[in-house]
Amino acid sequence: MIRSTAGRVIRKIDPRARRRERQARQGAREHVTLPLDMFDQLRTGDEVAAAKKLEGIYHKGQRRAWNGKEVLAELVEKHGGVRVAPEQREALRALFAVILWGELAAWKISADLAQRLEPLEAKMAATAQAHDEARHFYVMHDYLELLGDVPRTLPPSTQRLLEGVLQTDDLVRKLVGMQMMVEPMALALFQMVRESNVEPVLSDLIRLFERDEARHVALGVLHLPKLLQGMGPVEAARLYRWEFGEYLAQLRMLREMEPHFNALGLDVRRVIEIGRNKQVRANQMLAEEIGAPLPVLEAFIRFFDAKAEWEWPSREYDTSRDHLEAVLRAAFQGGADVPAHLTDVAA
Repeated sequence: MIRSTAGRVIRKIDPRARRRERQARQGAREHVTLPLDMFDQLRTGDEVAAAKKLEGIYHKGQRRAWNGKEVLAELVEKHGGVRVAPEQREALRALFAVILWGELAAWKISADLAQRLEPLEAKMAATAQAHDEARHFYVMHDYLELLGDVPRTLPPSTQRLLEGVLQTDDLVRKLVGMQMMVEPMALALFQMVRESNVEPVLSDLIRLFERDEARHVALGVLHLPKLLQGMGPVEAARLYRWEFGEYLAQLRMLREMEPHFNALGLDVRRVIEIGRNKQVRANQMLAEEIGAPLPVLEAFIRFFDAKAEWEWPSREYDTSRDHLEAVLRAAFQGGADVPAHLTDVAA
């Protein structure tokens, strides 16, 4: 789809529109008074449809909320306690320490978005996410207590990745970092651990985490187009540079976590592929919502594919030359055909 002409006309005749868009992208903290004009903004048909979906996220979150204390107690009773082999216990604690503190980061970020985002429907969706993330954090804390001491440190690259999203004051970066990068990789880890059933209580628990997290991506997909409107080339270049740094930190994080994946019998390459496909799908949905291609993001994904093939080969190659050729293919063609959707958005 293509952004409607009506939208362009509205922005011409409403001189407040561009100012609102700029302030929305920057999330200007000096504007802390009540936004009494929040219902004055004119909207295109596409924007009205997106707003209804965002409002739906809030109401769906209310309907599907679950009591973490009760659910965890029921699962512990159902499975006769937390049962995991001694040699795997520490690896499980280390992996889900990343989830624990990642949930706290997501809670803080979504609470910040709930305060600063306008219009109303985006604010409602962010509020629903903050509620979900709060539940995820305390439930994961309680689960890790059953495994032993709750980890209080993170590997350097993992901390760098999370703080990169936490510390930015830019709303676009917060949404891109949390919902287009971090959330899809967390969902990949959830899927792998659930499928392996390495610990039955955890496997059942993270089904509920996955259900909640799948809703969260929609906030980024539906609200980012509004924040990206009118972004100039300098702002876009800064965003891309920041995203590139976050992608690199994500790969370094996976390298740090690799020994724990190995101890649990999980294939880190498969985690990468699942996470990558979820990230691609989220960006494909964003491209469809914007109605314009995302060629820079396709370049990032091809870089991601090539680096992953270099560090974690998808198969065993006969020669180093064969391996290098596979890396170059990933760099120039992508690891799969999915990225093509990012540059081929139908009108």
